[in-house]
Amino acid sequence: MSVTEAGAAMDRMYRRQRHVYDLTRKFYLLGRDELIAALQPPPGGAVLEIACGTGRNLVQAARAYPDARFFGLDVSQEMLASARANVAAAGLSGRIALARGDATAFDPQALFGVAAFDRAFVSYALSMIPPWRRAAAEAAARLTADGALHIVDFGDQAGWPGVLRQALRAWLARFSVTPRLTLEEELGRIAAARGLRLEFRPLYRRYAFLAALKAG
Repeated sequence: MSVTEAGAAMDRMYRRQRHVYDLTRKFYLLGRDELIAALQPPPGGAVLEIACGTGRNLVQAARAYPDARFFGLDVSQEMLASARANVAAAGLSGRIALARGDATAFDPQALFGVAAFDRAFVSYALSMIPPWRRAAAEAAARLTADGALHIVDFGDQAGWPGVLRQALRAWLARFSVTPRLTLEEELGRIAAARGLRLEFRPLYRRYAFLAALKAG
């Protein structure tokens, strides 16, 4: 699927949803603020969010780290419209740059004038990107030598009763969301290939997974 086709699909999904996205998602996109707290970019560092959606996470992160520079990438023009409005309303247009691009193949120099990022993060997006392994590998490839990639997404809910797990999976499928049950193994392969160290932690009885690929 081309970036145009993928963007059109996301635009159809979020054309109306984007207006209530942040109000509704805050109840079940758990672990996002823990991810932001773990970023800890260096002073003047460049931080990229892949599939930035409405810009909620970028605004939170920019407030938390006033010395860093922030960049957001998304394939959906509809979501980027919301992100631009939210960034402007927060008074952060001078510190957060946004661009349309494909998470599985993008040129940061062409999009942002930045060669690589000190931190990159992906929040509840790999579960919506069909070639999610490519997206994760691409994010890791865009890091500086001392960079880190942070990811939070739906887990396997192994600690939940079966009926609740099945109900959650069925509900998520209505929104084209598929938990990546082999996320830890795939991130381990990416980390090994790039000489990175994987930190992986389940949250809330494995409702979600929180991961980081770091140098050293």
